[in-house]
Amino acid sequence: MTKTIAYEIIQRYEPIEEVKKQHQMSVEGFTRYMDSSECSVFKNEYKYVYQDMNHPLCDYFISTSHNTYLISDQLVGRSDLWGYISALVKGCRCLEIDCWDGSQNEPIVYHGYTLTSKILFKTVIQVIHKYAFMTSDYPVVLSLENHCSPAQQEVMADNLQAILGDTLLSDMLDDFPDKLPSPEALKFKILVKNKKIGTLTETRGRKGSNKHGLKNQEKEVESGGLTLFKKKTSKMKMALALSDLVIYTKAEKFRSFEHSRIHQQFNENNSIGESQARKLSKLRAKEFIFHTRNFITRIYPKATRTDSSNFNPQEFWNIGCQMVALNFQTPGLPMDLQNGKFLDNGGSGYILKPQFLRQSKSNFNSNEALKNSKPITLTIRLISGIQLPLSNLSSPKKADTLAIIEIYGVPDDQMKQQTRAIKKNAFSPRWNETFTFIIHVPELALIRFVVENQVLITGNEFLGQYTLPVLCLNKGYCRVPLFSKAGENLDPASLFIYVWYIR
Repeated sequence: MTKTIAYEIIQRYEPIEEVKKQHQMSVEGFTRYMDSSECSVFKNEYKYVYQDMNHPLCDYFISTSHNTYLISDQLVGRSDLWGYISALVKGCRCLEIDCWDGSQNEPIVYHGYTLTSKILFKTVIQVIHKYAFMTSDYPVVLSLENHCSPAQQEVMADNLQAILGDTLLSDMLDDFPDKLPSPEALKFKILVKNKKIGTLTETRGRKGSNKHGLKNQEKEVESGGLTLFKKKTSKMKMALALSDLVIYTKAEKFRSFEHSRIHQQFNENNSIGESQARKLSKLRAKEFIFHTRNFITRIYPKATRTDSSNFNPQEFWNIGCQMVALNFQTPGLPMDLQNGKFLDNGGSGYILKPQFLRQSKSNFNSNEALKNSKPITLTIRLISGIQLPLSNLSSPKKADTLAIIEIYGVPDDQMKQQTRAIKKNAFSPRWNETFTFIIHVPELALIRFVVENQVLITGNEFLGQYTLPVLCLNKGYCRVPLFSKAGENLDPASLFIYVWYIR
């Protein structure tokens, strides 16, 4: 640090004028500096949209929620508008809406074939319209799981058009007749993801005509509702009024990578269950990555997750899946990774995939990442903790605190190291321990700092955590904020660390 930079820091943070005039810094000034965003472990420049937003939609990871209307479990839990509000406030850009026929010709939203409560489709759309662009300017995708009759599908179409108005994308953009547009081109737009009849050209040909009462037979439709945990397959009729609102996000059943290579159109998206996706990612990773270079692919939790638990999203980001759908209402490691990943690029909900997951010439395979990798050597000295959260099992003076550093990324990069426990001190524990990590694919890696109370009999007690992308780490002395399991900021609780990495 040069003297000029040091003097600038003193001018900004030193509160005592006499000390400031002597170009010195008091303990209070230094504390203010260390608590500032300049010393945050998350780099300031990544708190804003900095990536190129002019690539096609399939080139981005997109923040995606599953069964967004649920705020607890999948069987008897409440459906609530708060699910949509909280997801949008967190920067989520793909929301799921399960639509069913309701009374008085009003479509309803709930988890079919279960005892979850019901809310009106139109109120869901009203709330989405209000909150869609509060956190991010970039497009929102409404992923409809549509079980409605043609008559109520027409009501849905009317609701979407009347409530969303000009924000609803209902026609091709002139510059993108045969390729996916970019997030930049779709700013402040809401897209409908649903089954669709016919082509985009046919849709444009019907523009301005009266489509009410017109319908067509759609082939197999899989139900996400649960009847003894079995998928129901049926034929359904599509209302043209709703079908024609689907432009760049047409839902198409995934059959095979071979079928997609030959037949799938640029505007067709696939949804694949986590079990099938996991199997394909292990056995046919290169083909899976080739598929996600061209087509938006959504991964959703298996039906047996009735408690709204989540899978680890990292394994599907590793193969380029754009929409990895999680139950946002369920705290824990998967949501920590979700929240940490999408801190990047200004929290916009869109993150440009690494080049090796976008370029057709790339031979990247997440299961063989050591080949042709460009690793970084990351060194972190965990110095101390400050006012760590209160323990449920003991007072701050009795908590035996330890810190853990976890790396999540491709299989070769998964790693975990931890400090010793500092006995009976959660107020200002000092570890002063250094850890080194070799990270082969830093572009996909996340780092998670965890603080625990060591409890030998029942297992350690979680106190707080913070997760962020490895490439968003600041260098030098940094403050790591801590968040509760539910995602609440535990300020002033934090870690004091030193970070260094070379590539």
